[in-house]
Amino acid sequence: MIKQVGQIMLYVNDQDEAVRFWTENMGFEVVSEESNGEMRWIEIAPERGAETTIVLHNKEIIAQMSPELNLGTPSLMFFTENLDQLYSKLTAQNITIGEIVEMPSGRVFNFADREENYFAVMEKSK
Repeated sequence: MIKQVGQIMLYVNDQDEAVRFWTENMGFEVVSEESNGEMRWIEIAPERGAETTIVLHNKEIIAQMSPELNLGTPSLMFFTENLDQLYSKLTAQNITIGEIVEMPSGRVFNFADREENYFAVMEKSK
């Protein structure tokens, strides 16, 4: 039986640029990097030992290998304990971000990477 999400595969046009965005702007770490011929995958996480990681794949290569796959961006929701601090940090870095919205389950805003993939961050209500 499935008990947790282990990895999320994110298909990007430029893996190196995606790594720079996630490490420099979002504070993620590269956990591993592997390749098998022209296929290369880079595993990143918000911190070492995180239960769920993101694997960055080259969208063009995956499309050639598996044309039946939907390579659209998954809708990811990240959690934070200090939404205001993260919002200020991303604003200062000129990251595309949306307004903070109050939801029944907490406060949330969205942000975009350099390929205009959108993600959300939530600070859960206590």
